[in-house]
Amino acid sequence: MVDVSPWPLSASIGALGFTIGFVTYVHEGMSMLVGCFLLGSFSLIALTAVRWWGDVIVESTFLGNHTSLVVLNLKYGFWFFVLSEAFLFVSFFWAFFNSSIGELSQQGVGHWPPLGVKSICPWKVPALNTAVLVGSGLFVNWAHGAVKAHGLVSMDDSKGNNNKVFMGRAYTGGEYWRIQGLISLGITIVLGIFFTWLQATEYYMASYTIADSVFGSAFFILTGFHGAHVIAGTLFLTVCWVRLYLYHFSYQHHHFGMYAATIYWHFVDLVWVFVYGIIYIWGH
Repeated sequence: MVDVSPWPLSASIGALGFTIGFVTYVHEGMSMLVGCFLLGSFSLIALTAVRWWGDVIVESTFLGNHTSLVVLNLKYGFWFFVLSEAFLFVSFFWAFFNSSIGELSQQGVGHWPPLGVKSICPWKVPALNTAVLVGSGLFVNWAHGAVKAHGLVSMDDSKGNNNKVFMGRAYTGGEYWRIQGLISLGITIVLGIFFTWLQATEYYMASYTIADSVFGSAFFILTGFHGAHVIAGTLFLTVCWVRLYLYHFSYQHHHFGMYAATIYWHFVDLVWVFVYGIIYIWGH
């Protein structure tokens, strides 16, 4: 079994601190104390992620401590994590609808988007972002399938039964699937970075800010938190790319990390479909 880990506690402390700092920034503005608090909390989260990821890799790949029961518990824990993230976004969508068609709208807003706020056209950059993210979901599926096949085929195939040709070159055993996984995963990572760049460009060109009415607040909170999840998912996939490059998912090694990254990326895709349909199209 795996060792006792301090990282869940440190991750919780870092997340709590970052949330408190962010709420303080929204209500009171940025100050030296708030900035240091946010930086310290984020640094704790980043340090925890690096050390926790490292421990899991060592326990699974090098020590072989991940039994089938441990892997099953990891899957259950990850799905509960995704469920909690889903409820987080549900609360944001609830706030958006309450502001646009709910009690708050009837009492004070009266018009959606509020007068003076020009919403972003959904058929330009947001539509391109949707195509980029949906396309990345196809490539991450390709990568996941390649990693699964890579883990089922021995790298040392002396008889050449599994030799395959890819891009004019013959590969032996599981190496063929490893190369396919590296390429498709690399494309997914590039698309994730491109999505983040497009989102940042859209923020820069927007005619309103998070302080401009409840529409601006709801828009930037929803798209901003989703963007943060895209960045986290891109880092997740990058770790998987490095692990695949280092043969961590080779013959008879489980690939839970790739499985979790794929599920997380599809979750990010699904949330964006709702964000695009509700915030951009319906909100426009």
